[in-house]
Amino acid sequence: MGWMSWERYLCNIDCQTYPESCISEGLFKRMGDLLVSEGYADAGYVQVNIDDCWSTLERDPETDDIMPDPDRFPSGIKSLAKYMHDKDLKLGLYSDIGTKTCGGYVGMQDHLEQDANLFASWDIDMLKVDGCYQDPSMMWDTYPELSRALNATGRPIVYSCSWPAYLDPDYGEANDAEVLKELAEICNLWRNWDDIQDSWASVSSIIDFWKRNNTEDPFVNVAGPGHWNDPDMLMIGNNGLSLSEERSQMALWSVFAAPLLMSNNLAEVSEESKAILLNKEIIAVDQDPMGKQGTLVFAQNNGEYLAPEGSHSVWARELHDGSYAVVLQNSWDMGDFVKISFRPEMIGWEVDAKFEVRDLFLHEDLGAFEGEFLADVNPSDVEMFIVKKAQ
Repeated sequence: MGWMSWERYLCNIDCQTYPESCISEGLFKRMGDLLVSEGYADAGYVQVNIDDCWSTLERDPETDDIMPDPDRFPSGIKSLAKYMHDKDLKLGLYSDIGTKTCGGYVGMQDHLEQDANLFASWDIDMLKVDGCYQDPSMMWDTYPELSRALNATGRPIVYSCSWPAYLDPDYGEANDAEVLKELAEICNLWRNWDDIQDSWASVSSIIDFWKRNNTEDPFVNVAGPGHWNDPDMLMIGNNGLSLSEERSQMALWSVFAAPLLMSNNLAEVSEESKAILLNKEIIAVDQDPMGKQGTLVFAQNNGEYLAPEGSHSVWARELHDGSYAVVLQNSWDMGDFVKISFRPEMIGWEVDAKFEVRDLFLHEDLGAFEGEFLADVNPSDVEMFIVKKAQ
């Protein structure tokens, strides 16, 4: 959980024109300060992640090391890591397994051990490793090699690898059991889809990808404590999503057991968006120690002229105490609210099971139900609940 620069600030290196938003140590210090002062750190958002474009375009001619840009990071990465650690935050860094990063900066190819040792000496806590400028066939060797090199440093560094994002996403290579087994062994999290953008079309395309998966799917089952699927950053608090769409992303990312890495300007997040990001009951679902990823358990509609097929969805995630997090989603963007039904057989309980329901947005217990629970769900919105068997 934390904050990442990419979607909001991209590769903006023009500090003369954009002194407050260019990729520089000042930007990351400000975001770290805001994580603390605005209460995000207390809720678990402690990671501050530098993405692409932080380095020079060439390695140091004497040491062959990657170098931070001296104008934009004059104090160096180690100093920036100390700044974060002094605030009980963590610092993450970005690199690429290929010859160059996606932005054209220095990559790690042929320098994996050297760079792993360098990054560890800077006291970083997380490393996101992209896959531009490398043949995907090489990744069978390079991503595992880097994993071993990071472990050999002796410093605990969360390893985010983008290997699946460079393979066929449509149940081809990226869903191959051998790839997934290797991912769970060498990586802590991995991207498997295109970069997220600040739009509902982008967010919903990621949601639609996970609609294709079920409890028997290898991609779902590879997720667990210490190794997670990563559907990319939270767009909550930016400009492209409505509040209903922000609620949808927060609720479904928690069902996906996803990393919660915001990419926004923390100084400009509205109170309504902040309440979504700081919803501790939903965060608790995301961070559930069982680490089991949830899935779509039912899709329905209200008739040909009221909604297209499958636009009313029920998602569920089993939690460590035997309860379930349930999200009722209305993904259609027209019409009035619809009534969406949760029934206990959707999660394998008896048809007539009695169960208790708690609303995670209202923070209220709604009582006990038998056989069915109905909720009104607005277009492009969700409602989220904890259901547990009644005593």
